[in-house]
Amino acid sequence: MKLVCSQTELNSALQLVSRAVASRPTHPVLANVLLTADAGTDRLSLTGFDLSLGIQTSLPASVDTSGAVTLPARLFGEIVSRLSSDSPITLTTDDSGEQVELTSLSGSYQMRGMPADDFPDLPLVENGTAVKLDPAALVRALRSTLFASSSDEAKQLLTGVHLRFDQTRLEAASTDGHRLAVLSVDDALQDAIANEEAPDAEGSAGLAVTLPARSLREVERLMAGWKGSDPVSLFFERGQVVVLAADQMVTSRTLEGTYPNYRQLIPESFSRTMALDRRAFVASLERIAVLADQHNNVVRIISDPSKGLIQISADAQDVGSGSESLPAQIEGEEVQIAFNVRYVLDGLKAMDAERIVLSCNAPTTPAILSPADDGAGLTYLVMPVQIRS
Repeated sequence: MKLVCSQTELNSALQLVSRAVASRPTHPVLANVLLTADAGTDRLSLTGFDLSLGIQTSLPASVDTSGAVTLPARLFGEIVSRLSSDSPITLTTDDSGEQVELTSLSGSYQMRGMPADDFPDLPLVENGTAVKLDPAALVRALRSTLFASSSDEAKQLLTGVHLRFDQTRLEAASTDGHRLAVLSVDDALQDAIANEEAPDAEGSAGLAVTLPARSLREVERLMAGWKGSDPVSLFFERGQVVVLAADQMVTSRTLEGTYPNYRQLIPESFSRTMALDRRAFVASLERIAVLADQHNNVVRIISDPSKGLIQISADAQDVGSGSESLPAQIEGEEVQIAFNVRYVLDGLKAMDAERIVLSCNAPTTPAILSPADDGAGLTYLVMPVQIRS
C-alpha cells in the first residue's frame, strides 16, 4: 500500500473514527483503526469498530498501490495530529503489509500494524427497512432527547433513545426514570412509511427502534458538522442499524426489549400553569443552583397568582439560602413544588423558545416544561421532589 494524503483531512478522519475504538479491547486488533486504500477511486477509508459501535469515513488520497492495514488508533492519531499541516503525508507499507512508514516534512515514523484480515467486518444491512431522513430534523430530535437518557447500565433499555417513524413523522423519546423528553418532527422523512406493522404497546403502528445514546451522540456529532443537505439514510435489520451520510457511516446495535409506554405518563390536562421568559428562568436557576448544589440539588418554586410572580429558592443547611422572584403569567391556584435543579436546567437548555410554560396539577405529580408558542415542540416531563412543609 502506498498513498499521499492531506494531514488535515487524515487528522479529522482519525478523530472521528477513533470514537468507535474500544478503550478496553477484548482483542488487540479492536484497539486499531482499519485503513483501506483504493487506487481505483483514489480514496483512503478509515474504520473504527468496538463490536457495538462502528464509524467509517473516507478522504481523497493519491493512491499508488491499493491495500489495507490496521494501526494502533491512539499512537497513529497522536503522531498524525502533531505532524505539520503544511505538508502532505506519505503512507507506505512494507512487503509483509504490517510495517508502516509515515513521511512528511517533519520527518518519518515507523509503526507496526496488524493484518486487515484480523479486523472484524462492519455489519451491513442488506434486506432490512430503509428510511431517508432530513439531517436537520434528525439533529433536532437527538439534541432534544439525548440528555435525558439514563447512564445506569443496569437499566439498559433506558440508556438509549427510542425512535419512532410513522408516515413522514419522526418521534424521539428518552427517559431515565426521573424525567422524560419527547420531540415529534413532522415531515422529517422523505418517503412515507406504511403502517404495516401491528400496533405496539403504545397503541400505534409504524417502525420503532431503541438505539444506545452513545451511538446516537456520534450520529448527532457527525450530522452537526455535515455540510450537505441530502437526506440521511437509516437501514434497519433485526438487532442492527446503519446510518449513511455521504461518505460517512455509523453502525450500531439496537437495544432489545419493549420501551416503556411513555405517552401514558404525560398528563392530559393541568390545573396550574406558569408562563415565563426562558432565559431569565435559566439565569435565576443557575444562580440558585450554586446553593442547591451544596446540599441536595433541590430548588423550590412557589407561584403567587395575585402578584404574577414565581419565587425560586434553595436552602443549603449550615451553608446558606437564597431566593429570587420572576414575573410569570400564572393560571390556577398557588402551588409550591420542588425539583432537582439540574433536571430542570437540562430541559430548559434543550429548548430554543423565548417563553416556556411550566404546567402541573399538584406538588407530587409530574410537571411538564414546554415551549409557550410551539405545541409540537419538546415535551419535557420532570418528577417533583417531595419536600417537607
